[in-house]
Parts: sequence; C-alpha cells; structure tokens
Amino acid sequence: MKFLSPAISRLARLRNWRIEQWVQNPIAAQREVLQDLVTHGQYSELGRKYRMNKLFSIRAFKKAIPIHEYNDLKPYIDRLMKGEQNLLWDSPVTWFAKSSGTTSDKSKFIPITEESLEDCHYQAAKDLLSLYYNFNNESDLLTGKGLVIGGSHQISSLNEEAHYGDLSAVLLQNTPIWSSWIRTPELSIALMDEWENKIEQLAQSTIHENVTSVTGVPTWTLVLFKRILEITGKLNMKEVWPNLELYVHGGVSFTPYKDQFKKILGEGIHYMETYNASEGFFAAQDDLNEDGMLLFLQHGIFFEFMPLEEYGKPDPQTIGLKDVELNKNYALVISTNGGLWRYLLGDTVVFTSLQPFRVKVSGRVKHFINAFGEEIIIDNADKAIAAACIKTNSIVNDYTAAPVYFSDNGNGAHEWLIEFEHKPSDIAEFTFELDSALKSVNSDYEAKRYKDIALRLPLVKVLDKGIFKEWLRKKGKLGGQHKIPRLCNDRKYIDEIIAML
Repeated sequence: MKFLSPAISRLARLRNWRIEQWVQNPIAAQREVLQDLVTHGQYSELGRKYRMNKLFSIRAFKKAIPIHEYNDLKPYIDRLMKGEQNLLWDSPVTWFAKSSGTTSDKSKFIPITEESLEDCHYQAAKDLLSLYYNFNNESDLLTGKGLVIGGSHQISSLNEEAHYGDLSAVLLQNTPIWSSWIRTPELSIALMDEWENKIEQLAQSTIHENVTSVTGVPTWTLVLFKRILEITGKLNMKEVWPNLELYVHGGVSFTPYKDQFKKILGEGIHYMETYNASEGFFAAQDDLNEDGMLLFLQHGIFFEFMPLEEYGKPDPQTIGLKDVELNKNYALVISTNGGLWRYLLGDTVVFTSLQPFRVKVSGRVKHFINAFGEEIIIDNADKAIAAACIKTNSIVNDYTAAPVYFSDNGNGAHEWLIEFEHKPSDIAEFTFELDSALKSVNSDYEAKRYKDIALRLPLVKVLDKGIFKEWLRKKGKLGGQHKIPRLCNDRKYIDEIIAML
C-alpha cells in the first residue's frame, strides 16, 4: 500500500492545474461541455427529433428542447433496457443505476454510458482527491484504505448485455482491479442486499484494517460506527482507526448530524461534503472551511438553473451561470453525457459563492411544506432542528414533518415526528425552540405564525428508536440510499408512520 501513495498523490496534485482552468473560465467550460453533448446527441433518436445538428447556441438549444422529468424520458429508457440503442446517446448503454426515487415507491433507472462513468463519476472522484490534497498538503490518506459504505442491491441482468444496480454497485463493478487495494470492504460485502447483516459484516471485516477515510450517508455510517464501538469497547473511531483523517458525506444535510459525528469520530478529522447522484457527480467542497461545494463544470454536465417561481409553469424558463444570484433557490436542470436532456433533477440549490461558483443543496422541488403559504424547505427545517437541539441539549437521529390542515376544531399546524438519540428534558421547550428557529430562518412562516392566526405551535411527537427503520423496512427501502422524507406537503408518509405506533 505504501508504495502506491506517493505516485497517486503526485497524480492527484498534478490535476489541480486542470481544475483551475475551468474554475477560472466557467462560462467557456460550460459552452464546451454543451457543444460536446450535442455532438454526441445529434446521432440519437431524441437528437434527431429535436434537430440537434442545427443547434449552435445555448439559446437555440433551450428553445428547441423542452424540460424533461423522468416520466418524459421513461419510454426511451424502457426501450434501452430491452436492448435498443442510440435512443438518448450515441454510444452503447449497458448499465443502469437503479435510483430509490424519494418521491414515489417506484424505482427509476438512470442510463449509465461509458462517458458518464469515465468523464463524470470517475473524473469527479479523482478531482475530489485533488481538492482534498490541495486543502491538506501533508495528508497520508493513501497510506491506508478508504471505507466505502455504499448502497445495496446485487448487480442484476436485464439481458445478456445490460445490467442494473444502485449507483455504488455500478461504480464498484466497473472500477479497475487495482482500486480494491485501496478500498475496504471486499466487493461481496459492499454489495450485500440485506442491510442489517451487511452492517455486521462491515463492522467485523473493517475493525482491523488501516482505515484512513470513510465515505457514506450519515445515517447508516452512524449505525456502523456504533456497532464497531460496541464490539471493540473503544470510546471513539479514532481509537479504532488511529490514522483516520477524512469523512466524506453527502445525500442528506449534515447539519443535524454534525455534533454526533464530532463526538463519535474523535479529534483531528476533516469533513468533506459531496453532491453526487445516479444522474451525475455535481460538486464537492474545495475549501473545508467554506460553506458550499465547488460546482464541477467540465465533467460532462451542462447546468441550467430554474427560479422556483418558474416551476410548474407550462414553459418554465431557466438561466445560466452568468445570471445566477447568491442565496436564491434554484431547481437544477441538467443535460448529461448519460443521455439526460434538460432533465429536471428535483433538487434545489443555493449559490454560496459566485467566484468560484459554489452551491449547497437546499432541498427538493417536491419536498417542502407550503400548505399555508409558509414555503418551508428542507434547509429551513434542518437549521431549525439543529438550533433546537443546541438550545435543549438534545440530539435528533431523524425526523419527518407534514401539515395539519384547518378543521372545525382549530387552525393549521405542522406535525413533526422526531426520533431522538438524546431526548430533551422538556419536549415543550424543544417545540418552542423549533418554532422560534423556523421563524428566524423563514419570514413567510413567521408571518403565518403571527398570533396563531394561520398556523399554531408545531405538534411534536417523540418516536421510539427504530420506528423509522421499521417503516423503511415495510416499504422495501431499508438500505444505504433510502432516506426518510424530511418534509411532505401532504400527509401520505406521516399518516403511514403514525398508523404503526
């Protein structure tokens, strides 16, 4: 292992000049990406439909091609999965990333091309390493192994040539053999389906490894760490893995988990946020002291940004990088080298910096509460939960919230189901602090709470540990990439969970 580190470290550092090129010339980099995408796309069925061979400007591209959601592209994807080719892209599609789909019970299958693997996912992973080395020049990261807590799902075959699995499975299956030297656990454990057994196998197989970095969604990473500490009797993970220096997280907001991780990991750990999904690897922190992630602008993805007031209109308008503003919510629209064209991802982002372009994920287009004009998004909810925890010396494991509608007996409210790691001594005080924090981060909510006229005090129900996990199990969604929906504008999820109590 030791002999690999200097060589890979030098390569990672050499990539910094390439990163600096697109950071310094973001608009030109994005034009170049779009030109390359259209060059490939013109030879596909969708490309011929929209006459991509005639699209020579961003304006023409946006005018010719409508914004697509998954169901708009699904007929093409269904045909791809049956073996047809050249429908969305001009190179063969033999892999599909099975996405959990957080807004419905149905899975989505995202096409994965060779270009999206090499020029997006793997290129971004290399740049992630470069960004970390640039931040921490004395790092010994590659003298040990990286623990990857991926999703589940074994690779499944659609036919002799086409296969699917969740994104982590597809990426692991296609990485070069040498990568296994710097990664743990072995592939058979990393791809296990049954999550509870997987946690046990992960714990037992990695305790004695020299782990220097950990990558995974916070919820399941905490479950694994707690099991390892049970087995070893150690106080924190730094005692288990003395050379641990980096935790890479993404998928959900880290705000509610930050204090738990600082306690369970120990001192001297760097935290690095990434923004990647089945559809692409979009951003990562370039400065671990800055709030926001550097947008990856030369990785086969052309970005557009839809102001939220445009969402739902018959012909919604988008803007480019040169017109975005700080601290404003935009729905992300992407065109990719995986064959997604003007695809509404469903995430909302906020720019934290315009030089360079940095973003943070603020929520989901369809994951919000706006039953009373309050427009609560996930970023608001996470900040409010974190503030209430600080004020009441409590720790939240997970939560979900939904509206309580007006009735003959009272006006509206928000109902919160919360599973605590450490409960507050007074739930009424926690509720008060949660409400106060929401007022401080969202003026619309504050206005609706005025004298309880539209919204009364939130209703907080404390759940026993394991209820959320059991709900996920019943939904067939117990696994690394499946998450409790934080907010919902109807009571679909919350009523299902309450019915279990």
